[in-house]
Amino acid sequence: MSALALVRPEERGDDWGTFCAGVRRLAGIDLSLYKRGQMERRVRSFAGQRGIFALDHYVHVLRNDPAELDALLDRVTINVSQLWRNPEQWTLIGRTLLPELAAGGRLTAWSAGCSYGAEAYTLAALCRECLPGARVQIVGTDVDPRMVDRARKGTFSDEDARSAPADALERHFERIPRGWLARPELLRLTRFEVGDLLRLPPRDGAYDLILCRNTVIYFTEPVRDELHSRLARSLRAGGYLVVGATERVSDPRSHGLEPVHPFTYRRQ
Repeated sequence: MSALALVRPEERGDDWGTFCAGVRRLAGIDLSLYKRGQMERRVRSFAGQRGIFALDHYVHVLRNDPAELDALLDRVTINVSQLWRNPEQWTLIGRTLLPELAAGGRLTAWSAGCSYGAEAYTLAALCRECLPGARVQIVGTDVDPRMVDRARKGTFSDEDARSAPADALERHFERIPRGWLARPELLRLTRFEVGDLLRLPPRDGAYDLILCRNTVIYFTEPVRDELHSRLARSLRAGGYLVVGATERVSDPRSHGLEPVHPFTYRRQ
């Protein structure tokens, strides 16, 4: 190992920008858009466990070791999810939002920042319960190709299913060793794409419902506000944006949104 790699960060200049640029070239993920304090601590701790304290050296390691790059992405991308996460939000969606939005017999929804698909499949199961006969299309988008590949398979561990109602889980998922597999009827309602929410052009008025939960809390405030603006533009008039239970839309009316329920906004 080079002497440079052993120099601790407090003894060096600011190498964070160089590191972010390197990861952006290697993986297409721009870490500079995340809250620096949280993300930099996470990265430096991870690299430090490997005895590397110079992030420009760590970029060199990542460039030459795909397995290490995958390990870092697992550490810095936020892929914490589960089926029926925040059950109170799903109760609102099922009882109030879906019947209203699908009154015409169809629903188009977007799981923005879908991770490995737990949110999209929960919504698909809820649509099967609440909207029998409706035409439903659910799109999931995530920046991490590995998560999108996993989402397309529709497999979940027992830990992923810990919050799921037992009866709904058994109706919509098949038991497999150490987990669950989405039934074909859910797979037909969902599709998954690789895409960076911060770079995708808005699809004006394309969606009745957008779920973007537990994602923007890691972004800087300007990036968060820009993303909410993009999401709002992608809603049809009267459509809903649902954010995470620890999140909010800053100045929703500037985005054409109206708060109507906790963590829920309607496009004006």
